[in-house]
Amino acid sequence: MKVYGHPMSTCTRKVLMTLAEKGHRAEFVMVDIMKGEGHNAEHLARQPWGQIPAFEDDDGWQMYESRAICRYLDAKLSGPSLMPADLRQRAQVEQWISIETSNFTGPAMKIIYNLVFGKFFGKDPDMAAVEEGRKGVKKAVAVMERQLENRNFLVGDGLTLADIFFMPYIEYLAAAGELGLIDASERVGHWWRRLSERPTWAQVIGRTNAAS
Repeated sequence: MKVYGHPMSTCTRKVLMTLAEKGHRAEFVMVDIMKGEGHNAEHLARQPWGQIPAFEDDDGWQMYESRAICRYLDAKLSGPSLMPADLRQRAQVEQWISIETSNFTGPAMKIIYNLVFGKFFGKDPDMAAVEEGRKGVKKAVAVMERQLENRNFLVGDGLTLADIFFMPYIEYLAAAGELGLIDASERVGHWWRRLSERPTWAQVIGRTNAAS
């Protein structure tokens, strides 16, 4: 298996975290998007939008889109299941993945692009966009707070893809100095602390010397 991506990419980190939680590794192939490598012909053949990550299975079969890759890896690989067996809980995981995609990530990325990634390109932050992002994140966190009453994970009794898909964005909110948006909810703050302290996450984001 191969993962084509960048270690700082939020979507690449979703795939690496899924692999780590399943107890598997893939060959990591660097695509340096900072140098425009996402738009060379070789990568565009794998990912027509020039984005990352892309995935290649052992037999050469390829796919892209991080959430789809994670679902595939969870179903394919041995190890702990990251989707509940219960039908209604599976539906709830999909509900929370949709919330992450549609209601959380967009606002969070307005903050991250302006306060973290923009620095790499020498851009001044658009603070109006940052404030708009803060409002969106606050609304999502309020909904998450209700969901996390009397539970350690968003759905069921263990880690699922729903939890994993939020993680890269919250890590970057912390890097942006905006973790207070998460800690504004005691429940969501505690949930994040438990997730961020998992050894697999430390491996993925480079807090340990283990290879991804």
